[in-house]
Amino acid sequence: MTKISSAVLHQPQAQTAQEKMDTAPALLLLLTLGCCCPGIYGQPLHIRVSSPKDITQLQVGQRLELECQTYKSYGASWIRQDKHGTLHFIVVISSLSRANFGENQGTAHRFEASKHNTVYRLAVKSFSPEDEGTYFCVMSLNQILHFSPGQRAFLPVTATVAPTTCGPTSKHGTTEEPNLKTPDPACRMQKDLNSFCLIFLWLPLAGLSLLLLATIIVLRQLKLISSSSRCTSA
Repeated sequence: MTKISSAVLHQPQAQTAQEKMDTAPALLLLLTLGCCCPGIYGQPLHIRVSSPKDITQLQVGQRLELECQTYKSYGASWIRQDKHGTLHFIVVISSLSRANFGENQGTAHRFEASKHNTVYRLAVKSFSPEDEGTYFCVMSLNQILHFSPGQRAFLPVTATVAPTTCGPTSKHGTTEEPNLKTPDPACRMQKDLNSFCLIFLWLPLAGLSLLLLATIIVLRQLKLISSSSRCTSA
């Protein structure tokens, strides 16, 4: 079992708020190495969504409450992986129920953290697109990091309805044509590339045809000259 120092999560050093939130490389390394330790002595860490009842229908401004069920009361941390893969430190909860959000005071205003027995809770006060991602509960035991399975929390994707276009309208017996749509730049570029390809394809063929025609003319002239020479000699 790989041993990893847990000081990165449990002893935040003096850093700026941006550095505290965007420690993706270090946390990603810890997450990668810690995946071999999904539980403690065979007891896995579990995350349960206590609110809302249906997390797939999460709405902006709604309160999100997560609970991490652990086996030992040694303190735990919460981290979030956004949709781009960047990992963000949220909070460390000690065994004495003390929550440490680090240097980022904005995080402390957006989240609530608490502990009851061996259950570590994290609440997002007012969920926003900034809070979307996969949440992990992390526990350090004997300098070994143990990770819970990730809990996804994303806003539902709303399907965009294409605007309806009105047909041609007649005015005084004449039909007005609708405005032409602006061509897509990508389609225009593809057409230009096709045109260049056709030019480079047909230019050698045209040159070859001209060369073949010139060869035929020269051979014809040589044949005429040879016929004239034979007639003269005869």
